[in-house]
Amino acid sequence: MNEEQYAKISSELMAQLIAMQQDEITDHATYRAIARKMKDEDNRKILEKIAAEEKKHYEILKRYTNRSLTPETHKVWWRTLMARLLGFTFTIKLMENGEDVAQLNYGGIIKEVPEAEMMLAEEEEHEKKLIDMLEEERLQYVGSMVLGLNDALVELTGTLAGLTLALQNTRIIALSGLITGISATLSMASSEFLSAKSEGSKDALKSSFYTGIAYLVTVAMLILPYLVFPSEKYMFALGAMLITVVAIIAAFNYYIAVAKDLPFKRRFLEMAVISLSVAALSFVVGLIVKSALGVDI
Repeated sequence: MNEEQYAKISSELMAQLIAMQQDEITDHATYRAIARKMKDEDNRKILEKIAAEEKKHYEILKRYTNRSLTPETHKVWWRTLMARLLGFTFTIKLMENGEDVAQLNYGGIIKEVPEAEMMLAEEEEHEKKLIDMLEEERLQYVGSMVLGLNDALVELTGTLAGLTLALQNTRIIALSGLITGISATLSMASSEFLSAKSEGSKDALKSSFYTGIAYLVTVAMLILPYLVFPSEKYMFALGAMLITVVAIIAAFNYYIAVAKDLPFKRRFLEMAVISLSVAALSFVVGLIVKSALGVDI
């Protein structure tokens, strides 16, 4: 690019080009970092190809900005960590959502940057490639995880809410909830195993494992407030537990919405209303039972 063309670029457009150039080189480094961790050869090759395209886009933009940029290491590190903890599907889909913004940016600068049309076409192609390549074991068992999570939330939320008013002691409530939760976890995992086995599934054991893990983690998070608050602060523990319920539902549904391209709001509201309604009903039941039996702990 000659100096005359460079001078015609407005400061606003230049700032936009630099920001896009930074995103391209950061995405390039991220795709390469995630690809290196992949065991599946096909997935690795696709990600490396996309990484190469991001680098090519960076070089094109560099001709307009005359700047050499380096990847934002904190973003690359954070995305790589997310890929390891939450799965590469979730992480890449988040990046893909960011590319939707990039596509709009490219669409707006085509007049000033002729190569932007080609770059836009390649950015749009990324989405299909990514969707076609994503085959992650943990997402194959989403049904089992949803089953375990839903059951734990509804059953234990109701149990703890009822015990809160009946027992009015956080330590006794935690003890009762823990025993109930562990027993329910084993029961739920066993039921999932037998159900999957009866349907001829070869992965019945894995299904039961994911169901049990989802249930057990939920149990631990819901009981935690009763272990943190003093024994007489049972109502505070109940409030913290209900907040935890909503947070778990929001986090899990966001994860599934991103990774599986499912609607978030409707699923979140549905699970939240059911869990909180059961908690409210169980709270009233606990009050009635305590009064009817004349139990005072």
